[in-house]
Amino acid sequence: MLRLFAALAIPESIALSLAPIMSGLPGARWHPPEKLHLTLRFFGEIDEGLADDLDGELTAIGGTAFDLSLQGVGAFESRGTPHHLWAGVSPSESLRDLNRRCERAARRAGLAPDSRSYRPHITLAYLDRTPAPQTAAWLARHNLLRTEPIRAEGFHLYSSRLSRRGQVYQRERTYPLKSAA
Repeated sequence: MLRLFAALAIPESIALSLAPIMSGLPGARWHPPEKLHLTLRFFGEIDEGLADDLDGELTAIGGTAFDLSLQGVGAFESRGTPHHLWAGVSPSESLRDLNRRCERAARRAGLAPDSRSYRPHITLAYLDRTPAPQTAAWLARHNLLRTEPIRAEGFHLYSSRLSRRGQVYQRERTYPLKSAA
């Protein structure tokens, strides 16, 4: 079984520009720059035959390159307790369209529809018993985050496996997007 997801890679220059804000919060496990990505669709654990079908469908979706920017920060919560910090993404119809194309590809390959609404973000850290007031202060300090545009010229199929040091991501396939004419 393979644990797969489609995502946009974050350029090293953008990942490194986020480094200064990725500190100063007890209990935060910050993602290293090379792990930062923007998930388009999480597929979950699937067998190799279905993974091959999914690859074929993702290859066929096409699309045109586009720009997007990171904007703002936030936290996902469970029962009022923050558990993930993220960087948001400025509104982008092109990004939403690519997400929809990945969703349709997953369904054509035989996967169940994604029941969650798409909330584009880049996970910066997982939180473990981080005091809510300190999390709120971190969010307030960094809520005006803005990055230079990121050019999305393609997306990738990644596999994920758990190791003693956390998730290990492996880029399995790359799907180029066409340059605008």
